[in-house]
Amino acid sequence: MSETRRLAVVAGALFLVTEVAAIGGLALYRPVLEGPGYVVGSGADTRVFLGALCELVLALAVMGTGAALYPVLRRRGEAAAVGYVCGRLLEAAVIAIGIVSVLAVVTLRRSAGPSGAADAASLVTAGKALVALHDWTFLLGPNFVLGANTLVLACLMYTSRLVPRAVAVLGLAGGALICASATAVLFGVYEQVSVAGSLAALPVFAWEVTLAVRLLFKGFDEAACDGAGEGARARVDALAG
Repeated sequence: MSETRRLAVVAGALFLVTEVAAIGGLALYRPVLEGPGYVVGSGADTRVFLGALCELVLALAVMGTGAALYPVLRRRGEAAAVGYVCGRLLEAAVIAIGIVSVLAVVTLRRSAGPSGAADAASLVTAGKALVALHDWTFLLGPNFVLGANTLVLACLMYTSRLVPRAVAVLGLAGGALICASATAVLFGVYEQVSVAGSLAALPVFAWEVTLAVRLLFKGFDEAACDGAGEGARARVDALAG
């Protein structure tokens, strides 16, 4: 198996991990995100910890996709490839902030103690603030930044023909739509977790899954890879001459 093929398999697997981890984390976080009284109730801390673990895996996988794709992408456009890697790092960092905010809710609930001596209204207010912080990180990271990263990667894939152009077009459409949806949420057109928001996220979800399957089972287009290699050698020869 060639180095390029191995990178394609690794990137494809990591894209699938991001999808599973993102869905798992959101589902497991539900009690703390939807229950304003979580900090003064019995809580579901184990479930929240599992959700945090899923989101940590998500952040690591997000960074991993950037690292795995960079050696291939830089031969098609080094500046864009570096931008994609930096964007993935930013996305992972924002996700990490969201993880910390949710874990802080658990700490707040535990610090109140079973006696409930702490002021309940203050605890609920603090808990809501931490959940709001998570919601904003969710909007910025897995929406705005994800959309920008998707557009960069899909554009590189489209121009280099590393994957079929239909796949790249799906990414371009998905990236643009998720950014537009995030903008609508930002200005209060609809809620972040809603039917409209879910529908807007479907194309980018389809893009990542389709790209992952393509990379796992077929890899990058070998003709495009060979052409890039020949172009690089030609440039080196020209400089040497």
